[in-house]
Amino acid sequence: MDSLKQLQDAEQALLQIFSGIDAQVKQNLQRVLNAFRHYRVGAHHFAGVSGYGHDDLGRETLDQVFAEAMGAESAAVRVQFVSGTHAIACALYGILRPGDEMLAVVGAPYDTLEEVIGLRGEGQGSLIEFGISYRQLELTEEGNIDWENLSHAVRKNTKLVLIQRSCGYSWRSSLSVAEIEEIINLVKKQNPNTVCFVDNCYGEFIETREPTHVGADIMAGSLIKNPGGTIVTAGGYVAGRKDLVEMACCRLTAPGIGSEGGATFDQLRLLFQGLFLAPQMVGEAMKGTHLTGYVFDKLGYPVNPPPLVPRRDVIQAIKLGSAEKLIAFCKAIQQSSPIGSYLDPVPDQMPGYESQVVMAGGTFIEGSTLEFSADGPLREPYVVYCQGGTHWTHVAIALENAIASLTC
Repeated sequence: MDSLKQLQDAEQALLQIFSGIDAQVKQNLQRVLNAFRHYRVGAHHFAGVSGYGHDDLGRETLDQVFAEAMGAESAAVRVQFVSGTHAIACALYGILRPGDEMLAVVGAPYDTLEEVIGLRGEGQGSLIEFGISYRQLELTEEGNIDWENLSHAVRKNTKLVLIQRSCGYSWRSSLSVAEIEEIINLVKKQNPNTVCFVDNCYGEFIETREPTHVGADIMAGSLIKNPGGTIVTAGGYVAGRKDLVEMACCRLTAPGIGSEGGATFDQLRLLFQGLFLAPQMVGEAMKGTHLTGYVFDKLGYPVNPPPLVPRRDVIQAIKLGSAEKLIAFCKAIQQSSPIGSYLDPVPDQMPGYESQVVMAGGTFIEGSTLEFSADGPLREPYVVYCQGGTHWTHVAIALENAIASLTC
């Protein structure tokens, strides 16, 4: 069967799931629209201020709109966050103090957090170098949360529990909001004062609730992922309890300045519009992951998540089994991209990553992972991680080329 016929069959099989995603997009968009209306967003909110960024009405209103849409008490949406990792690091450094313990409850964290914690590298001011201890609960052999171990894992000095929503570069299921709620409930039973922090990257608008709707104290993510709607040029966010958000902002700027500073560099219209577009763009990306998982499962490749199951982030992993196939797949995706289609992805070292990474990222915003991209570390079992997609039809076109590149 040729690749075009395989994709057509997959599209027919997924029609009902696509319809369900559209219904969910409508719910999420309604939530965003309610927040826009509540805070009476108008064109005057697009005009930012320069210099220190004091008394920026647009920025302050955006924070309020974002917080309400996310079910949070407070939020800080800032172009000064370099990445999701930076936003997460600001939250961790803002909340944790020497002698505190951070406990990761879903196995090893994403590669880019390893040096922040101090698991790799030295002399750069990691959490461990500042006297903050770190512990992680390993997953079960099946790749699931060790619920039994988690039920008695929190100690007196466990100041913060790190809950990574997305699978990252590990072969496990990403977390549903219901599972995050269950984790939070277990943690709070053991120590009500322990901060439950969610790395929410890749997860925003995947469901009709966010972690802060179900008791997460604080969460963080990137604006060139889901909540930027593919048009925000840079930035990240923190959202949750007001005091914790302010602690994170004091690390982004300085104690005494916190959330009160930070010019918006004429980006406010894009930040507001990106949030408005986000539910729709995430819905398209979810359709793309369903299509990718369905087709490659039929081709005999292990996929995560499996076909037809509900999505928990905008990532679809495929276990390709060799470096040659990983590179060929990424080349095919790059050739199907609107930007830089003439380039060949080559494995290289990237800041924050332990292994060499090959990456196809022909996106309008550099590094945007809500736009369609694919990457993977050059290590066994050679898994490619497909992310995002502004419209699922683009994903279908790219997959046709990727399938051909692996079967020629």
